[in-house]
Amino acid sequence: MAGAALAGGIVVLGAGGFLLRRGDHGGNHDAYFGALQAALAQGGLAQPTLVIDAARLDANIARLRDAVGQAHLPLRVVVKSLPCPTLLDRVAKGLSTNRFMVFNGAMLSAMLALHPDGDYLFGKPLPAALVAELYARQGAAALANVQWLVDTPERIAAYAAIARANAARMKLSLEIDVGLHRGGFADPAALAEGVKAALAADCFEIGGLMGYDAHVAKLGNPDAAWADAQRRYGAAIRALGDIVPGDPRRLTLNSAGSYTVMRHTRGTVANEVSVGSAFVKPHDFDIAENGRLDPALFIATPVIKAGHKLDLPGHEYLDGPLAFMDPNTAQAIYIFGGHWMADPVSPPGLQYSDLIGHSSNQELLTASWRTHLKPDDSVFLRPHQSEALMLQFGDLALYEKGRITERWPVFSASA
Repeated sequence: MAGAALAGGIVVLGAGGFLLRRGDHGGNHDAYFGALQAALAQGGLAQPTLVIDAARLDANIARLRDAVGQAHLPLRVVVKSLPCPTLLDRVAKGLSTNRFMVFNGAMLSAMLALHPDGDYLFGKPLPAALVAELYARQGAAALANVQWLVDTPERIAAYAAIARANAARMKLSLEIDVGLHRGGFADPAALAEGVKAALAADCFEIGGLMGYDAHVAKLGNPDAAWADAQRRYGAAIRALGDIVPGDPRRLTLNSAGSYTVMRHTRGTVANEVSVGSAFVKPHDFDIAENGRLDPALFIATPVIKAGHKLDLPGHEYLDGPLAFMDPNTAQAIYIFGGHWMADPVSPPGLQYSDLIGHSSNQELLTASWRTHLKPDDSVFLRPHQSEALMLQFGDLALYEKGRITERWPVFSASA
């Protein structure tokens, strides 16, 4: 049945053959990836490896430093997006910041060991049991510079019990919904009730607000979405100021992320921005706002098998029609590992096979005969994101001046 459907699909395509035929996009590594392949070979790296381009990384750091500096916006480095101590240090030093955003207990604990005097803000609310465990393990004094994110009155009450049990005065930041609709206090009235509940508990210090606005870059009218997000955040600041003594701008008013940081640098109601992924610019962050940033993170993996035709299992007779309709399916190339959140970028013309599917062991990529690869050559893929993927390859490889100069350990895997 599956074979008949597949063959039938090719027949249907054949009816409009020349109209649907794809161009040949094959080729070989350009000078950049050719030099990177040579550096990997010289460094003896013969397994899937995440490579950081030092020059591109430093250029991205400088561009973001200049943008937030001109806007007088402090930058908070997102740990989950750059989960490597040496990489985080390089970025933080480049930005002259000790502010970090964390998202789980494991990375907070690791960062406290490395930077006990850092300023930490949670980017999502944690289950109360995990917060209690962190207090039991770290002690209240070690957690004094942590702002815990809360999103509901119920979470405020649960955290109050933890604070009292540890004779601690916890610092809270309140998550607000600025249009993403992923939770948080939905409007000024709800926020006011949350702030009042926190103050009434008498075991909290109000740290400020956090409003994440990634949706702005993904909607059909980003300018309108941006204006709405700013309006919502401004209303939240006013509501906070009506209850908490003093100027609310002395508190943390956090927003942004790699999708919207550049918008914030042109004027914002927030007083600090969080950025992580943009420093290495994975594929998901290829938006116009990030046009001056360069991709600095690549997966490099060896070719295991190459140089023979696809030989579609059970349907070998379709190799010719498939290659005619799409020359980029003519050649089968199997790589070391695979099924990553990434797209092949070099050599050009490589593509995944929808007919075969993915493999984490030996991923099949197809190419035209204009692509010349042999076993032990390298294929390069560009990650969609950096965060979880960066923990899958062991030590990062730093590519600098034509050589692999350093290996940077990453954090232990955590969710």
